[in-house]
Amino acid sequence: MKEICIFNYKSKAAIYGIGTYIKEYVNCLKGTDYKVNLVELGTDNTAIDVYFKEEENIRTIYIPNQDGGTFDKYSKSVCRLLRLYIEDSENLVFHFHYAQSDSLLEYVKKYFPLSKSVCTIHYFSVDNLLRGNISLLKKIIDEQENEQIKEKYPHIIENYNREKTYWGKITHIICLSGYMREILYKDYRIEAGKVSVIPNGLTDRFERSQNKKHLRKKWNVAVREKIILFAGRLDEIKGLGYLIKAFREALTVCPQIRLVVAGDGGLKKYLGESSEIYTKITFTGFLDKSQLYEWYRIADVGITPSLYETFGYVAVEMMMHELPVVATATSGLNEIVDDTCGLKMPVTELPDRVEIDVALLSQKIIYLLQHPSEARKMGRNGRKRFLREYSSEVFRRNILNFYTSVFGF
Repeated sequence: MKEICIFNYKSKAAIYGIGTYIKEYVNCLKGTDYKVNLVELGTDNTAIDVYFKEEENIRTIYIPNQDGGTFDKYSKSVCRLLRLYIEDSENLVFHFHYAQSDSLLEYVKKYFPLSKSVCTIHYFSVDNLLRGNISLLKKIIDEQENEQIKEKYPHIIENYNREKTYWGKITHIICLSGYMREILYKDYRIEAGKVSVIPNGLTDRFERSQNKKHLRKKWNVAVREKIILFAGRLDEIKGLGYLIKAFREALTVCPQIRLVVAGDGGLKKYLGESSEIYTKITFTGFLDKSQLYEWYRIADVGITPSLYETFGYVAVEMMMHELPVVATATSGLNEIVDDTCGLKMPVTELPDRVEIDVALLSQKIIYLLQHPSEARKMGRNGRKRFLREYSSEVFRRNILNFYTSVFGF
């Protein structure tokens, strides 16, 4: 029996990109010959130690947090528990999704020595700390023995070496973009043969039959108001601060526009940055997918101004819904949005930070607003690209081919 065991954690990341990936990944394995265990760690259920849910060939195992103790002890307890229900075998693969899983990997190797391991890398923690400044990352890596570098960037060096060691112990690595693969090769010195690129795919939720006028009325959007949509965490790395500045400039040319910010995070900071224009900005807070998808249908332009993205789920969702996109030409995001489905702009790397040209971002927003026929064409092209490259059907085919080619499953 070919068996796959997938680890997931209750965390903020599980609500956003990683959670989306795991959900789509598990759906890919439904109805196949694989026996699949989805292990949900850190659940809130404290009434019992562990409980199970089974559907077709998928068994979900919920394991609550322990009271007190370290994650190392928790990892050991998890693996001892799983050993009661999962048989060690050469046909068993454990799939990890978090770079913090090093102690869990060690105990998997101890309690399941015949098994193999896969890790999907969703982000580099060092890139998050450096806000995507790849040039600075390379400098730190190359000069990490330099005393000044050690003193200035201790957390970067620590995270880099921990992740490098952890990924070196994994049997095979999946990354979401060619950008990530190049960093693994060149900067983390991971051998080429153990890395595969499989972009995530999304289940198609586009409903052409949805009446835009009805949706605009539902959400109290004025008839002539043009909607600029940002979706994601309210975080500096997502470029929202630059977007607010660009929106302020765009308002002077296109006064009948509104910026809708769908997501949660540091609201106070961005309310302060909005100052005199905050009545033209709607902060929705976190939206469930059905609500967010309605905004994709309502919006006129979608913006993904991230300083750094290993992939870019929001851009894919926007393309799915025929929304023209203005995106930064950075990291994995640069591979998703091409010139047929959106307008791209560079991110400027400085010695200690990265920046976006606010004036240029504003110009691109204004251009799409003033050229609606071209914007609609980009939206249609974006959907075609989604179906061709990022649909769940394509993702399923790539995942099944991966297990066949790498493990002979």
